Amino acid sequence: MKKTLLVLGVVVAVGLFIASYYNGFVRANEGVDAQWAQVETQYQRRFDLIPNLVNSVKGVMEQEQEVFSSIAEARTRYAGAVSPDEKAAAAGQVESALGRLLVIMENYPQLRSVETVQGLMAELAGTENRISVERGRYNETVRDFNVMVKTFPGSLAASLFGFEARTMFEAAEGAAKAPNVEL
Repeated sequence: MKKTLLVLGVVVAVGLFIASYYNGFVRANEGVDAQWAQVETQYQRRFDLIPNLVNSVKGVMEQEQEVFSSIAEARTRYAGAVSPDEKAAAAGQVESALGRLLVIMENYPQLRSVETVQGLMAELAGTENRISVERGRYNETVRDFNVMVKTFPGSLAASLFGFEARTMFEAAEGAAKAPNVEL
């Protein structure tokens, strides 16, 4: 009778231990998803601002159609992206095109004096800062989740329940290089 109770107690203890790990993984996984949603919210804010900025600038810069086309293409690619990795890559394409637009605008002093463009540029700068903050928070959340998945004994529970390490947000290749625009 004592052995049966002891075995039952060990089984219950192990079950509770595994259940607590499972619940921890679920909470951490949901945290990663929630933080990615925050990144996407800021991306959406950026995408909502870009057409206004482009339309404000378009009339003055008809010859810069390539930049406008690449921005539109990047927004379309983002809209069709499904996974966080695909969305991050599409967002990188938007950033590259947007960088070229900003360089072009620097070369048109009359644009910088237009009040609408100034307001939109200030909003876009604020949005870019928010995106940077949310990406940082996302990476912190993913790091914490990945530590849970990769360290013992969590790694055993993670493999048992099918949890895998998540991908951190990384800057697009070549993002550190300033865009080169020749007029």
